[in-house]
Amino acid sequence: MTPMPFDRRIKIAPSILSADFARFGAECRAIEDQGADWVHVDVMDGHFVPNLTFGPAMCAAIRPHIAGVMDVHLMIAPVDPYIQAFADAGADIITAHLEAGPHIHRTLQAIRATGKKAGLAINPGTGIDGVEHLLDMVDLICVMTVNPGFGGQKFIHSQIAKVRSLRAMIGDRPIHIEIDGGITTETAPLMARAGADVLVAGSAVFKGGSVDAPDVYGANIRAIRQSAESALPGTMA
Repeated sequence: MTPMPFDRRIKIAPSILSADFARFGAECRAIEDQGADWVHVDVMDGHFVPNLTFGPAMCAAIRPHIAGVMDVHLMIAPVDPYIQAFADAGADIITAHLEAGPHIHRTLQAIRATGKKAGLAINPGTGIDGVEHLLDMVDLICVMTVNPGFGGQKFIHSQIAKVRSLRAMIGDRPIHIEIDGGITTETAPLMARAGADVLVAGSAVFKGGSVDAPDVYGANIRAIRQSAESALPGTMA
């Protein structure tokens, strides 16, 4: 498992859903070389969300190409039968949706039992009341700022207040707040100011670049990071 000392510095986690599927290994190396903090893997089952992406075998295939954190977001239902497979595939963080099953506490226990970090994702229409009694079970809370299933959607601004409330609820617990959906240089500072520290970005990182032109990835990552950090207290905007 990749060492993950906790801190609240802004982390950029490019989603490989926007990468070149034929060159995933090279894409993972390229974004890390260009400053990505984590590599975000969106797993979709065509059932819980209206899209189908990839499974544990693909995660295992790209794991040797990722030096840092592999952040696996399971947009699947049921979750529990697949936790061990994704753990064995090398995930460092396994995130399950609050809405994916009736026993999310059991799911989080199962993730932690594999030795991996446990994440909890919540959809735009889900409030945070159901999160409060799970705070001691999670290492990360992923707030969806689009409806899960497809990349390239527009950011849902109502989630800003949700993140602000979540940040207050978490207090000083070592829990990351991750934002997934519609992150750009315009929305990143809104979420950083509200209390998020991990920003998932797909098209905003990969647009205009390629494995053969990776400098574009670096410029995009730096722009998102700088825009987010400019919103933090004590920083001159």
